[in-house]
Amino acid sequence: MVAVNDSGYGANLAAVNRIYSIFEDILAWVSAAGIFLLMFFGTAQIVMAKIFNYPIFGYIDLVEQSIALFAFLAVAYCQRLGGHVRMELIISRFSGRTFWFAEVLSILASMVFIALMISPSYGHFLRAWEAGDSTINAEIAIWPTKLMVPVALTILWLRLFLQFLGYFRLFLTPTATPIAVPLVLDVEEQAEGEIQDALGDDYKADADEDAKQ
Repeated sequence: MVAVNDSGYGANLAAVNRIYSIFEDILAWVSAAGIFLLMFFGTAQIVMAKIFNYPIFGYIDLVEQSIALFAFLAVAYCQRLGGHVRMELIISRFSGRTFWFAEVLSILASMVFIALMISPSYGHFLRAWEAGDSTINAEIAIWPTKLMVPVALTILWLRLFLQFLGYFRLFLTPTATPIAVPLVLDVEEQAEGEIQDALGDDYKADADEDAKQ
């Protein structure tokens, strides 16, 4: 096995991951803003339809097209945090180098699957672009929504590639500090994190006080 300079490898990976994480955070904020605007738009539609008897023209078309905004744009952000659904009945039983090798294989399979999805999704966009496809009611062009899918999948593939590098680094050096990979938490750690998210700084202060005592 070829030796790897973990200090340089880890430092470079951490720098790239930090920059790419900022990009993912921006996309996640855009996705969140899309959800907020959709809620606001839905409220406006109810008011206009029920009170003024004048529904917003093209409301259904706009809602259908906006779904891709928050369904795909933040998927890489979710992957980075490990927020996706995982089946860990087998992999959680591993430890050390075996565990990281299993993660390497899992990420490789995900990269292949996502790569196979990018090309046909781009084909759907290209057909919509060339045919001038639009929604039925308001005749809104649908190619921007279809373009969002291969773009989001490409962003996700790059995140998976960073995680592959991170897992492969840990496979080579299991004692290294994990970089660019989500950490698998046990039940107690997950509960602790959820409680802290719900209660905020007050819970953290109480936990620190209890630790001192």
